[in-house]
Order: sequence, then structure tokens, then C-alpha cells
Amino acid sequence: MKTKLSIEGEKFLINGKLVYSEIPGNSADVHGLLMNARFIQGIFDDKADPKRFARFGWRAWDPRRHTEDLIKALPLWYSYGLRAITVGFQGGMPVFTIDNASIDNNPFSEDGTAIDPAYLERMESIFRAADDLGMAVIVSILYQGQINRLQDGLAVRNAIRSACRWLKDQGFSNVIIEVANEYGVGNFRMRPLLSDPESISGLIELAREHSGGLPVGCSGAGMVMHSEVARASDVILIHGNGAHREQYSRFVKKVKSWNLAKPILCNEDSPCITNLDVAFDTKTSWGYYNNLSKQEPPADWTIANAEDLFFARRMARGLGFPLPSLPEEEQYVLDGLSCRHEYQGTRWVRLSAEYPETINYVDFIQNGNLAGRSYQEPFYLNSEETWIQGGSPTKKGDTWRALVHLADGRTLEREVVVG
Repeated sequence: MKTKLSIEGEKFLINGKLVYSEIPGNSADVHGLLMNARFIQGIFDDKADPKRFARFGWRAWDPRRHTEDLIKALPLWYSYGLRAITVGFQGGMPVFTIDNASIDNNPFSEDGTAIDPAYLERMESIFRAADDLGMAVIVSILYQGQINRLQDGLAVRNAIRSACRWLKDQGFSNVIIEVANEYGVGNFRMRPLLSDPESISGLIELAREHSGGLPVGCSGAGMVMHSEVARASDVILIHGNGAHREQYSRFVKKVKSWNLAKPILCNEDSPCITNLDVAFDTKTSWGYYNNLSKQEPPADWTIANAEDLFFARRMARGLGFPLPSLPEEEQYVLDGLSCRHEYQGTRWVRLSAEYPETINYVDFIQNGNLAGRSYQEPFYLNSEETWIQGGSPTKKGDTWRALVHLADGRTLEREVVVG
């Protein structure tokens, strides 16, 4: 392996050097961080009805192609400073479109003792590609939406053993293990092993033992972390879903107040890119989560839209990469209306901005009629949470406008005619 991730106190090192210390002239405050993105569906497949994922321009669903597309996208993400991605054995939920309960994306046997070789092949290819680039992979083992496919608590433990032994046997050294994505949520509530902090601490130790000592943690839901889980972890994995800067700052400060001298790494938040400010201020790592472009299979793993680009640019600037400024007309984009983001006549309309803090509010207008107003980042029409929104029926030929009311009193207009 070319890439060895290690930890010293609260900082990450790659091949013995603090991450980002190689960037000429940047601040030592960012050295040792590990900026990342949630690409949880990297090895996704659906054994129940794969044909329904022949969409978004794909004529046929192909899980191998889906993984290969992710691998092809990694070098560009790396160039902006991304140094880790989160990929899941059991994936995540297609938030906007398909009922997760109907999807079979579980690579484990019912008793947890075996793993589907096709999933392992795809996972290995991601690890190898990340290793070649100098990136880490945060590998999530269990997901609440698929946990009922494991028959009981013993099967849960077996699945953790199986995944960790495989990671150890491959000799991967660019890995952080996430035992479960958000303990205590959804179907995990029906499994005491995966909902009680004391039990989670035991599963972390189980993973550490069977992986040969690879760094392990377990995320809680947005803004949730128990001190017992943090103490048991090598990496304190947090999620920021639902939080804006002030809320997220309070949460990070709470975790830091435990004085555990371990890295705090958010590996799932939202397109709220101003939360990066909190990460840089608190010297903690942050994870971008765009479930529109990155969690609806087939995902577009590239820097696919303005949201992705603005995150990448904001991350790069904070890390010390020199970037030319964009003209103001390119800093505000009416997003979510491309054919790529259409499903059964519905699209997810939002206003993406490189500097969301400059916006007071946004009015969305469809065919001359006010469709809604958004007051807070991310500027979604039909906002439900920082990471999810309701869709808007729209058809070819519809004219959408966004009136962007800036904090300085000006109003900018953006228009898209749906193709």
C-alpha cells in the first residue's frame, strides 16, 4: 500500500506527514485535518429490482460502472483538497425517490459470516484507487435501512467481524472504520446492539480487534454523540445534519469539552458549506453531503453542479490552495433543474451560492408565479432539513426564476428554462 493513514493526538497524518502540510505557505492550523465527502453509495447495487436504477441517462443499471465512475472522479476532488471519502458496505438511502425498504443493498449473508464477492471487488477497487492518490476511505459497515437483512444480534457481530477481517487481510492502511452509520436511528432502534451507547462501545472494540487495530469510530445522528462512544473511539465521528453554523459550533465545542485528545471528524453534514467555517475555526474535519447528486443511484460522482463546485472551492481556499475569484454572476446559480436531476416529473430546485452568507432570502418563481421563499442556507425550495427538500413538479419548457435578495440590498435574478 502506498498510503498509510495514522493519528497523533487530534491530527491525521498520511505517510508520516500531517495532512495538508505539503501545501506551500498555508496555515499550520489546517495541518492534520481530513476534509471528506459522503459517497456512501460507492458500491451500491439492488438485488430486489435493479432495473429501476436505469435512469438519469443510464440505459441499464451497472454496479461496476457506478463504482468505476466514482474512481474516475477522485483525482479532481483530490485537486481541491479532498482527502477522504465515506463508502458503505450497506450504502445509504436514496432520499428523494425510492423507498429504501424496497431496496436490497446488503452484501452480507443472513448470519453475517459471508460477504458477496462482487461487493468486495468493488470496495477493493475504491481502496486501491484512493491509495494510489493518497486518500483515505472511511468505510461504514452497517446501515439502518438494511440492518433487518441480518437475522439477529449474533449476525450483526458476525458482519462486523467479516468486514473487519477482510479489511485486515487486504492490508489496507488508508482506512477508518465506521461501525454503523448513525447508531440509534431508524431500524437500529429495534436492535439494542445498535442503539445503546454502551453496546456501541463494545462493537467498536470488536471492530478494532478483528481489523488488527485499524482506527474505528461510530457516528450518531445529526448533533448526537455520547461521551462513552467518543471515549471508545479512535476517531470521534460526528454528523452535522440539521445544523447551521451556530448550532454546529455549539455541538463541536461540546464534544471538544470532553478533552479526549482524539480527532473529531464530521463525515456527514449537508450542502451547508458555511459550516466549513466552524470546522476551520475549531480545527476539526468536515464532511460534505449532497444527497441530490451523490446519494441517488446512479450518482454523479463528479463535481456535478454548482453546489459541489462551491463546496470544493470553499474547502480549497480554507486549506490554502490559491484560487482565482469567480465573477459575481457565476457565484449564484439556480440549481437542480437539469435533466440529470429529474425523476417522474419532479425536480429539486435550489439556489446555490459560493457565499451563502451574502444572501438575505431567495424567491423562487415558476412560470411567473411565486413558488416559495427560502430564508436560510442551503436555499432550497420546499426546504425540510439542511440535507433534504420536497420536490417540485415541473416540465419541459417551464421557466424558473430565482430572485436573490442580497444582504447589501441588491437583488440578482437567475433564470432557467427547463429542457
